[in-house]
Amino acid sequence: MSLPYAEAILDTHEVTNQPAPFTGFNAYDADRALVEGVKREGGGWADQRLRALGAAAGDPEVQELARLANRNAPELRTFDAYGRRIDLVAFHPAWHRLMTMAYGHAVHSLAWTERKKGAHVARAALSYLWNQIENGVGCPTGMSFAAIPAIRADAALAAAWEGPLLSTQYDPCPVPVAEKSSATVGMTFTEKQGGSDLRANATRAVEGDGAYRLTGHKWFCSSPMSDVFFTLAYVGERPTCFLVPRSLPDGTRNRFFIQRLKDKCGNRSNASSEIEFANTLAWRVGEEGRGIANAIRMAHYTRFDFIFSSAGIMRQSLGLAIHHARNRRVFQRALVDQPLMTGVLADLALECEAALALGLRVARALDEHDDEQAALFERLMTSVAKYWVCKRAPAFVAEALECHGGVGFVEELPLARLYREAPLNGIWEGSGNVICLDVLRALRRTPGCATALFDELGRARGADPRFDAFAAALERDLQALVADEGRARELTERIALAVQAALLLRHAPDFVGTAFSATRLSDAGGRHFGALPAGLPLREIVERAGGPADD
Repeated sequence: MSLPYAEAILDTHEVTNQPAPFTGFNAYDADRALVEGVKREGGGWADQRLRALGAAAGDPEVQELARLANRNAPELRTFDAYGRRIDLVAFHPAWHRLMTMAYGHAVHSLAWTERKKGAHVARAALSYLWNQIENGVGCPTGMSFAAIPAIRADAALAAAWEGPLLSTQYDPCPVPVAEKSSATVGMTFTEKQGGSDLRANATRAVEGDGAYRLTGHKWFCSSPMSDVFFTLAYVGERPTCFLVPRSLPDGTRNRFFIQRLKDKCGNRSNASSEIEFANTLAWRVGEEGRGIANAIRMAHYTRFDFIFSSAGIMRQSLGLAIHHARNRRVFQRALVDQPLMTGVLADLALECEAALALGLRVARALDEHDDEQAALFERLMTSVAKYWVCKRAPAFVAEALECHGGVGFVEELPLARLYREAPLNGIWEGSGNVICLDVLRALRRTPGCATALFDELGRARGADPRFDAFAAALERDLQALVADEGRARELTERIALAVQAALLLRHAPDFVGTAFSATRLSDAGGRHFGALPAGLPLREIVERAGGPADD
């Protein structure tokens, strides 16, 4: 007797040779390079805090929150049921749970609340781990992190806002800050006619009664649900930085009008918008005429954070690819043991570890800002690392996705989301050309930056002949590269590769540093991930990236 149709169909659907979900791991313990790097650069005291967030990254319930937050995008509610203008952004409950978690782990604040050596290193590692959970929340946490130095520069603003912005609670209620347990900050600098050219902005500010009133339109406002916003407006002919509250002290809403939410390619869980100022109350931040300098100072911190956002995306993608390859068999062997796949995964692992090592070294320099050499190194390398790591991420994620075959391209796995997310950090706070011009600016205006760079490279001299030749050529060509604006991308790339190689040669296992130098500093190998020269210890590189950290 034949089986019923439905039963027959189900009998053909036994699932074999497919990996289990990538859950139940600790993203901190499983990342040898992270554990070693945090300790090396001075943040080892945060080990338990990092381990706690690493466990959340592997928690299937937390992963489901990330999926839900991105599948249920925020919605703009311009009016209430009775026609009153409210300009609220409604989020899925998963977003609020993730924000509660991120703020509870001090992803936004640890660098400013812990008065310990390595606080920036520890907080950067938190950001790296958080970006293996959900990237949209990384926007408000990153902006809150970047806002604190500007807030602290004004005693009155610091008294009102520093405490709420550093709070590890999360309070989404749209009420005055005095009634809240915490606050979030957004930024809205760019206008449609200018983009990165902030001097082309047209928003105007008029002083009166101890404050200012702004009128103008902003093309991108990040996190318009926030409690307070940094922005730019002209006072006469002087570009000036301002702080704009959403709620006024009397409980009424400020004249902050959300025109629409951006329908973005990625970063779907987080709201971005166009907004209108119309006689909007604002407080000045810094001197009149110093607004662009103040904006760039804040952007410098968000650029720093984007290093770890992109590196975190890369690490999550790599973990997914290795997990899939270990648990999928092709042609009678585990996929990870197929020579071509081993090469691809090893190449991705080298890229990921180099990105992390570079970011953590910049974080240590930020911690050591009282030292002139450290400050010069950080000034240059934040922009170098932001450009290079953010540029490498999209191709990296595409390759990790391809390791999965067709299943990587469906929405049930996080890779489709990461694929859409990966290009964004290369655009925010200065696209690639803008960042490379900043690298030129640092080297032209502050000659000590070059000295700090070559002092850093000199510490690895003699470790590998390819590195020695690469560093010497960079030093020889530096003046010509700095003089030619059209070669700024070449310059930035060469600096990034040189510093990454130096760090891996000094601090990573010999087989990692040697392989990186062989594949990045010479003509050996190809132009795509996995096209490697013969003789490299590929299995050891993959095992380092995919296994638990040593005790």
